[in-house]
Amino acid sequence: MDNERTDLTRTRIVSIDALRGFDMFWIIGGEELVTRFANLWKGTLAQKVEQQLSHVEWEGFHFEDLIFPLFLFIVGLVLPFAISRRLQQGRSRARIFVHIIKRAAILILLGLILNGLLRFNWPRMRWPGVLQRIGLCYFLAALLVLCTKWRTQAIVTAAVLLLYWAAMMLIPVPGYGAGVLTKEGCLSSYIDQKLIPGVLYYKYGDNEGVLSTLPAACTALLGALAGHWLCSNRSGNRKAIGLAAAGIVSLLVGYLWGMVFPIIKLVWTSSYVLYAAGWSMLLLALFYWIIDVKGCRKWAFFFSVIGMNPITIYFLRGFVDFDSIAEFFFAGLARYAGPLNPVILPAAVLAVEWLFLWFLFRRRIFFKV
Repeated sequence: MDNERTDLTRTRIVSIDALRGFDMFWIIGGEELVTRFANLWKGTLAQKVEQQLSHVEWEGFHFEDLIFPLFLFIVGLVLPFAISRRLQQGRSRARIFVHIIKRAAILILLGLILNGLLRFNWPRMRWPGVLQRIGLCYFLAALLVLCTKWRTQAIVTAAVLLLYWAAMMLIPVPGYGAGVLTKEGCLSSYIDQKLIPGVLYYKYGDNEGVLSTLPAACTALLGALAGHWLCSNRSGNRKAIGLAAAGIVSLLVGYLWGMVFPIIKLVWTSSYVLYAAGWSMLLLALFYWIIDVKGCRKWAFFFSVIGMNPITIYFLRGFVDFDSIAEFFFAGLARYAGPLNPVILPAAVLAVEWLFLWFLFRRRIFFKV
């Protein structure tokens, strides 16, 4: 694929921004809005929607468990485009490497600030987090994309997933033994307890812990492999079909692997990596085919606006009270909305956030780290 680059390395694929925005939609309030809307009609459908929009407690997979790996997948997806573009612009690999380090460091720092770094109560602070994991996975995946070919990246991905499986099943944990995949007894939790200071997410370990960062980086690498495929000079239809086929295979392998190495998001099992990547590839194939191949772009504008400034809105939600802003303007409407009362304020919060992002979009202000 490396010798079959197309001009896509110099242009923006709208479907990637739209898919990123679709993913962020659920993070910035879409989950609550859809749940409340479904609950307007009590019944089995509402229960299923609410279930899918909540994380599984340990083993299993709901739609909500796709949100974070989909974002990491997209982080990897854009790497072949970004790195190829910089190389074509004449930038040296050393300069690109420095850029990668800076970007990863800023992401990690922003995550630490969100977790309370500036409160200086470090013993009671949670050190891992979403942005920290994104920064680490971005660094590992970008380094491989910069320094290796796609075949090497595929081999590394497969090797890490297999080695992680072997480690989790074969290395004994004191007091529990080997192959115990519970919150209390799994290897990932044990290592987190030993290496991570402060507060752990689920008491026994952290869902953005030390060992599980390695398979999480594989999620980004699988995105990078999809990016290499999109960078090739194949036809749009063939690219979409290839992504869909790869997604189905990944789903099946992840599901079958899950029978012996369960799908567990909190410790990012190898089966979870492949299962989530399968859904991510299918969504990418669908968005790419509709938006970039068929040219149906107008409907995607709403998501693209969100997808152009994802880290901005995620970080700002940590300290900007969008809920209070929405309540200030829409509390009166909600009071007289009758049966629609439960959905007015969640919809208003999303509207306020989107309008802010639209303001940035219109002025071509894109905050990048």
